Parts: sequence; structure tokens; C-alpha cells
Amino acid sequence: MRLIASAAEMRAIPRSKEFRNGAVSFWYRELGLPERRAALPGDADYDVCVVGAGYTGLWTAYYLKKEQPDLRVAVLEREFAGFGASGRNGGWLSAEFAGSRERYAKSHGKGAMIALQRVMMAAVDEVIAVAEAEGIDADIVKGGMRIVATNQAQKARLLEEIAYLQEWGYWPEDYYLLEPDHEPRLRVDGAVAEAFCPHAARIQPAKLARGLAAAVEALGVDIFEDTAVTELRPREGEQGPSAVTEHGTVRAEYVIRATEGFTAELNGYRRQWLPMNSSMIVTEPLSAEVWKRIGWEGREVLGDAAHAYVYAQRTADDRIAIGGRGVPYRFASGRDTNGATQPQAIAELWRALTRLFPAAGETPVAHAWSGVLGVSRDWCPTVHLDRSSGLGWAGGYVGSGVATSNLAGRTLRDLVLGRSTALTRLPWVGHRARAWEPEPLRWVGTHLVHGLYRGADRREASRAVETSTLASLASRLAGR
Repeated sequence: MRLIASAAEMRAIPRSKEFRNGAVSFWYRELGLPERRAALPGDADYDVCVVGAGYTGLWTAYYLKKEQPDLRVAVLEREFAGFGASGRNGGWLSAEFAGSRERYAKSHGKGAMIALQRVMMAAVDEVIAVAEAEGIDADIVKGGMRIVATNQAQKARLLEEIAYLQEWGYWPEDYYLLEPDHEPRLRVDGAVAEAFCPHAARIQPAKLARGLAAAVEALGVDIFEDTAVTELRPREGEQGPSAVTEHGTVRAEYVIRATEGFTAELNGYRRQWLPMNSSMIVTEPLSAEVWKRIGWEGREVLGDAAHAYVYAQRTADDRIAIGGRGVPYRFASGRDTNGATQPQAIAELWRALTRLFPAAGETPVAHAWSGVLGVSRDWCPTVHLDRSSGLGWAGGYVGSGVATSNLAGRTLRDLVLGRSTALTRLPWVGHRARAWEPEPLRWVGTHLVHGLYRGADRREASRAVETSTLASLASRLAGR
């Protein structure tokens, strides 16, 4: 991505008269921002205190309270439930799991990693089942996932990925190459190969977050919003762990950190997980004539096989929402305050949209926004409960958190309740990575890696038939 989007580039992007940049996300523009719940009224005692009311925190509270209704559970949230990535993501409920399979297998064996992948597939159906049981209308359509290759290097890499994943828990029917005349039709300009995975669904992320928060509250969980946690204190002697806020301190038997991309803002955690920025745009609804040319009747979620990849969905009201990494990282783990994204990210996403779907080139952009996701230094997600300190956590999903957070919530339930289960024995439980480098190395390294990936994409687009060496260099530098 070029660092600066020219004024001419921005003028060339058709924008709605009501175009907005930020306002948390388009998903909340559809719903309206929620009325804030009350803040923590003062010092309090609970059995379990969850910090962060995104998917991870809400799923953890949900499963704990469903399993043991007499537990006193509180969720503390600085903004409102679903304010972060849970209300801003691309709406991919998929079985994708980030991180090196070899790294997990090294400590637990290949069979354990295969088991983790199969559980991830089941997590997709678990989220859908809970949404149905709790009456959560989140525009869910389980149409699967398509990944397209638009040049020969991407095609070769896609074929390698299919073969690789089929050795790590995907059976032949779980991820495979599509025939050119596959129905339902989805016409992506320049596609030379397409792969399909049935274990994925489209969702409206904010609707899921809002509905899940309501279901958790109905179970008797206390959700306190406008309550910023500044410090997590471990157990000391007979003094249990606690979460310190501006309104008071919550003491509990266990305190669960579910802050994902916002973890760096907690005292003592600045280098724990890197807050990676991801940006999105969404169009106005496309006309029936344009959809006739594109297809997409199956409502699959769609991604490409580029290194600086994009992800997209056809929304319930027939828009195209498309996202990508944009400007990947702000210096010193900075973040936006209201979801606004940079002009160059908007320009890059518009170019990606019109490259994949030229028929949509005249459709105005209605909204642009961004959010942060958590990335550990080895790019591997983790979930854990340290019983001695009383502190637990989950995150580092690297953008694949919609289903992974559900698995994390169920795993944390078992860990908190002291159970040894198939979930607590999965290889991501207890996984730890070293801290990220201090600034300015963190900022320089992140932007260098993403620059190399984008350079690799440009080389591959110019008729390269193999993956660019720039991408290999980027992966080594990133430690992936």
C-alpha cells in the first residue's frame, strides 16, 4: 500500500452523500449505537470478573453462568459491549485458526493439533446453535467460504494450502478446489482458481455482540460499561486477584482478561499483544442488474490468496463489505477513538473491490471504518488460567476470532470450574509467546513486513508463477 492516497484517488472513489468514516462501524450504523449500561458503582466482590465485553468476555460469562447459575459473574467494559473488534469485524464466522500448526504440535503432538482444528469446525455450528436458541438474529447464513486466486502464483499457493491443511485436520470434503462451472455462481474477475470450505457463515457482527450481551445479562451476569480497567492484580496470599478501575476495585476468585486488541493499554501488558489495525468499506446496496452479473447467491464469505489479503461478504441488504489490513499498526500501540480509518486504506480497499468486481465500480461507498485485533509475537492464539495468580486470559486471534472466541469461552469455563476436559487439553491452552520488541523496533518491523508482503503481491501480479521471495523474507522477519 502506498503511504499516501492522492486527492485525485479519493475523488475517483464514488461516495454516498451520507458517507461516514468511523462512527465505530457500519454494523452499528445499521443498529444505532446502544444505550450505555451503568458503570461500576464502587468496590465489589464476585466469583469471576471478566475484563472486556467483546465476544471472548461475553462467551466466557455466558458459558460460566449457563453451567453454574449460582456463580456471581461481572463483566467490566471501558466503552460498551461489542465496541471493539466484535462489532467491527468482517463478519466471518469460520473454522480458520491462526498460528503455526507445527509450533502447537511440537509441544502436544500432531494429533492434538488435528483435534483442535476439528473443534474449530464444530465451533462454527455452536455459535449458530446458540444464536438460534437465544433468539439472536445476526443475519447468519452458513454458505461456506471461498478463497480465490487471481494469478498463477496465488493458484500454486492455494493448491499447496489445500494439501497442507488436509494433513492437519481438514478432510477432502472440508477444503477443496472448485470446478470452474460450480454453482451457485460467484464471478470474481481474473480468478484462475477457487477453493471452498463449508465450515463458515456470514454474520452481522454487531447484531451478534448485541444479542449475546442481552443473553448474558438475562442469565444474571452484571455488565458494567464506561468502566475502564487500569490494572490487574494477581492473588497475594489470602488476598484474591482483582481488577482496578476508576470507579472502584472488583475482587474475585478469578479475573479473566478478554481485552484482545486493547490489551496493550493495561498497565504491564504494553508488549503482550500487538494491536493490529484492520479497515473496511461497505457499498450502497447493489442493483439487481449488478448482482445478476456477479452472482453470489450462496452468500459465502470471500477471501483472496494474496499475501496482503482481503475478506468480503454480501450483506443481508445486498451490499458488498470488504476489508483488509490497511495501515497495519500505529506507533506505540496507538488506536483510533471512533473507528475512523485513513484515506489510503479506503483507496486501497476500493481498488481491491473494483479489481475483483468491476461491475460494482459505479456503486458508491457508504461507510469506512477500522478496528484493532490482537497478535502475539509468534502469531499463535492462546487461552489459559493461572490458578496460582487467579488470572486468566484468551486472545491473539490474528483476525480469526469470531469462532475462536467461542471456543475460548467454553475452554475458560472448564478451566475456571477446575475440570479436565477435551477442551482444556487442546494445544493452545497455556501456550505462551515472548513479548514484542520495544519501540521504535515494533513500528519499523511491522511496517517493513507488510511492505514486503505488498511488494510480493505486486511481483506476483506481474505474471510470476511462484511465490515471491519477498513474502518468504517477510514471514521470517515476522516470526510466523
